[in-house]
Amino acid sequence: MKKTSAQILEERRQIWESKEIIRKLYSRWYEMIGDALRPGKILELGGGSGSLKGYFPDAITSDIVFAPWLDAVLDAHELPFGNESLDSIILFDVLHHLKAPVLFFREVDRVLTSKGRCVMMEPYISWLSFLVYRFLHAEGLNGNADPFKIPEDHGQKDPLRGNQAIPWLIFEKYRNRFARHFPRLRIVQEERMDSLMYPLSGGFHNRSLCPRFLWKVVGCAEDMLRPLNRYLGFRLFVVMEKD
Repeated sequence: MKKTSAQILEERRQIWESKEIIRKLYSRWYEMIGDALRPGKILELGGGSGSLKGYFPDAITSDIVFAPWLDAVLDAHELPFGNESLDSIILFDVLHHLKAPVLFFREVDRVLTSKGRCVMMEPYISWLSFLVYRFLHAEGLNGNADPFKIPEDHGQKDPLRGNQAIPWLIFEKYRNRFARHFPRLRIVQEERMDSLMYPLSGGFHNRSLCPRFLWKVVGCAEDMLRPLNRYLGFRLFVVMEKD
């Protein structure tokens, strides 16, 4: 029997509690996110397992499906906030699940204050990660999709299905097109990262291949490979600021 979205979120929460390497990875990523945020009102979209509250307790945490540990049920395509009412928006593995990203960015442009920021951590499609995301990962990957197209039925998509190529399409292949569509959303930080630790962790779906005693060794190797992250990286960190 197919699991419901709520069951999948509960399962991920249990994995979060039991898998130390996931918590270690997210702690590093949340530190990066914290450094990029603006002081003030913070909204998280796609809260999933609810881990963000441990790092940013004042943030409004939300998802498209109900979970008792989150603050709200929200659709990223239609945010129930007034114009220029949020200082920061956080997305963690959410953008590539949206059926109409262009509608989401319209909302970002509308609800962020001047100098407000949208901070995203997403899959990155490198030479190496393509093989893993395309053939070994449960989610889809379609490099021919048009992320600026608005499907008529954008609200009917399974929220847990995704296209992991979407961030690469928006911020690399169609970067100039994004700038034309959203001239007030300026990318102020962009980092391709995690060529070793993330894939070895197994994520939320697979068994970890990195024992605890090797964390520091793998971390050092990761630092040495950083110049090659365009070709080997698995994650993309993007910070955009509204002018």
